[in-house]
Amino acid sequence: MGPVVKGASDASPADRGHHHRRAAPERTPTLVVTVSDSRTLETDTGGALVEALLQAAGQTVVGRRIIPDEPEAIRAALDRAIEDSGTRAVIFTGGTGIAPRDVTPDTIAPELDRLVPGFGELFRMLSYEDIGSAALLSRALAGLKRGRIVFVIPGSRGAVRLAMEKLILPELGHLAGEAVKTR
Repeated sequence: MGPVVKGASDASPADRGHHHRRAAPERTPTLVVTVSDSRTLETDTGGALVEALLQAAGQTVVGRRIIPDEPEAIRAALDRAIEDSGTRAVIFTGGTGIAPRDVTPDTIAPELDRLVPGFGELFRMLSYEDIGSAALLSRALAGLKRGRIVFVIPGSRGAVRLAMEKLILPELGHLAGEAVKTR
């Protein structure tokens, strides 16, 4: 048996093969947008949790908004975020179910340059572990638009916590760094 060489095989599974992860930005300026006809900034516990978790992770929150469950309002919020040179990521919460008013994924998906299908797949898998077969009702997604990363997640606090802690926060800088390369 040859000598033991320290290197890629000693890296954590998340870092193995991802040398560019080390070059990812430490902070990703992120806009939080809640899609709801009934929430206000005071009653939006899901959006507030997204903001709090971003801040606790040392991320920069560039704003938090509430918009109605209307395709025009959703598209306009996305367009404003993408035009803002200070925003690198946008997290939409709410409107991801199958009710007639749940139009966030239907509105956002066609606007994206590229989808990141693994996000929705992993979110539903992790949700299944928590809530069982009801996880199939979620239409969470992620993608890229003009070098920005866009997430669409459910608005419930449990779903927000799961998406943020298990998927978004561990990969936010990495995704934002890679997204810039797609511009």
